[in-house]
Amino acid sequence: MTSDIRCLIGVDIGGTFTDICLLATDGRLITKKVLSTTDDYSLGIIAGISESLREFDLVPTDVNGVSHATTVATNTILEKKGAKTALLTTEGFRDVLEMRRLRIPELYNLQYEKPPSLVPRRYRFEVPERMGPRGEVWRELDEGAVGALIDKLRALNVEALAICLIHSYVDSTHERRIAELIKDSLGDDLYVTCSSEILPEISEYDRTSTTVVNAYIGPSVAKYIASLVERLAKHGVVAPLEIIQSNGGAMTAAAAVRKPASIVESGPAAGVIAAARLAKLVDNKNAISFDMGGTTTKVAMIENGEPVKTTEYEVGAGINHSSMLVKGGGYPIKLPFIDVSEIGAGGGSIIVVNELRSVKVGPQSAGSMPGPVCYDLGGEEATLTDAFVVLGYLNPNYLVGGSLILNAEKSRIAIDEQVAKPLQKSLLEAAYGVLEIAISNMARAVKAVTTYRGRDPRDFTLIAFGGNGPVMAVSLARAFEMQRVLIPAAPGVFSALGLYFSDTEHEFSRSYFADVNTTSSDVLGQVFASVEGDALEALAEEGYQADRVKLSRFVNMRYSGQAYELVIPVLDKILRVDDLAHRFHEEHKRTYGHSSKTDPVSLVSIKVIARGMTTAPKTYDPMHLIRSDKGDRGLREAYFGSRYENLQTDVIRRKDLINKKIEGPLIIEEYDATCVIPPECIVCLDEFGNIDITLEDVK
Repeated sequence: MTSDIRCLIGVDIGGTFTDICLLATDGRLITKKVLSTTDDYSLGIIAGISESLREFDLVPTDVNGVSHATTVATNTILEKKGAKTALLTTEGFRDVLEMRRLRIPELYNLQYEKPPSLVPRRYRFEVPERMGPRGEVWRELDEGAVGALIDKLRALNVEALAICLIHSYVDSTHERRIAELIKDSLGDDLYVTCSSEILPEISEYDRTSTTVVNAYIGPSVAKYIASLVERLAKHGVVAPLEIIQSNGGAMTAAAAVRKPASIVESGPAAGVIAAARLAKLVDNKNAISFDMGGTTTKVAMIENGEPVKTTEYEVGAGINHSSMLVKGGGYPIKLPFIDVSEIGAGGGSIIVVNELRSVKVGPQSAGSMPGPVCYDLGGEEATLTDAFVVLGYLNPNYLVGGSLILNAEKSRIAIDEQVAKPLQKSLLEAAYGVLEIAISNMARAVKAVTTYRGRDPRDFTLIAFGGNGPVMAVSLARAFEMQRVLIPAAPGVFSALGLYFSDTEHEFSRSYFADVNTTSSDVLGQVFASVEGDALEALAEEGYQADRVKLSRFVNMRYSGQAYELVIPVLDKILRVDDLAHRFHEEHKRTYGHSSKTDPVSLVSIKVIARGMTTAPKTYDPMHLIRSDKGDRGLREAYFGSRYENLQTDVIRRKDLINKKIEGPLIIEEYDATCVIPPECIVCLDEFGNIDITLEDVK
């Protein structure tokens, strides 16, 4: 290697495929899709990176950085494979995890069972101590009792420990002392998490749950990251590894090990960041990102060019969501998340017809091994992908650029025997019915981030990506009467592209409980300044000087007596408390449909988001991907429902749209995705290489 070309690598692991993007400093971009190696994800990562480097005639030492979106944290929770975890809490508060909240997600389900606690009661211990709500010591820490507990922890052979004391968000002295005593006795083999380090805010149950989740997944995440760093180094890639957080920002591998609860929704966040950048690029700043892969579908809302974020999130309930109107089905994590609604619906979703002839699509998935029936790898249960093949949407000879050949006949047999005959429908009617059921499932995810938050989906553009997003996009948009759909270049690996645009980002919070009417703007400003000082110091440790750090202020507010807060941005340089109250009333009305300007409003906490701004350019030419596209061309029969029946449909490549406007039906085949455009749509290619679809009104 004689040139000075270097590269950045983005890696996004999905349930079916692992996506690799390599961006060279000369602007060239290469994308790869490889089957996820679920027994050891790093094997697929290394294979994809090695192949990409060879294609650009680069070597591992030419890699400047690796950005990674991983599902290891959320999978650890979903599969209940976390560490054996203990909880130490203040005397009298042993059962906070069991009492949970009063709300449940299925109001009229008398058989509903709440998810089991991540820490069984026999592993929850009380410590004699008590801090007051203003930081006063009501009862000194009994260090002798802590010593006795250490012996119990040693005997139980626990792997992780969560420490969450009442009111430690005001004064963390007792928590820090307990952690010090335990580490002195048990060493670094025990993973220890203090609530004052993870979430120094009021909210007893949320703080305890977040701390427990962090401890529960900590050893698994630490082991995964250490293994990945070691394997990369073994293959010559010694560049820094960054992990994408649930809020869309990046953090160092070491920071991810300390705070793994921050990366629970790492993968979905990357796609939303990419969609937000695209929304700004096309000057259409209100959009809904629709990311459909082989296992799950992720939906998020983008307003004014920025992803909508939340701190109300639950994981482990089958559908991960942040809706403040639906709670109780999972484990709360009160950390900053991009507001993503995720459901178990993807190309690999298994179709089930029960004895009452009711059809269900997902959440069970065939994954990548054995995969859908058409993969011909031993799968026997019909999936949504098999329905796509039957409908004529997918080319059996051109999936992943022809590297994955599908057995179309096996798809037809599976759909016919498992779906059509039990329903007494024709093959095509059955396959299209499966598609419509999948659309109704995905509609729930769209509603969770829009209508449940007081937004009308018709006011948004749908940005669709993922391996299957472009197949379903127009049908989903039509269900909500949306008028425009954008399919970005390289849609199948679009989430991995989003990794390049995630800046280093950390959130710093502090409890600040006060009534708005009695709060001084000057005093609040001083508290913000103190937190910002901590933020600048932390970013400086990661190599970002103050002139390269962007600080954003937020406050958590609620009506006095409410249990949940709304996050309100502080937009003005001159802090005005009365203006914050006005914005709170407006946001409350948008979210819940009502507000009460005469009721007192309380401040609960303040937040500062510190973003380290990179100086390295991260640009690529999407038209390069289009010009090198080797998609298929010709005609193929495709079924678009009883309104249209079977239609001879043009199959083209994305570059065939350059300087043209074409009316559907149309199928656009690419290396990493297939875009299906039903009749009564107008399609063109914009200046950024996006497929721009305008939907006509269909009655």
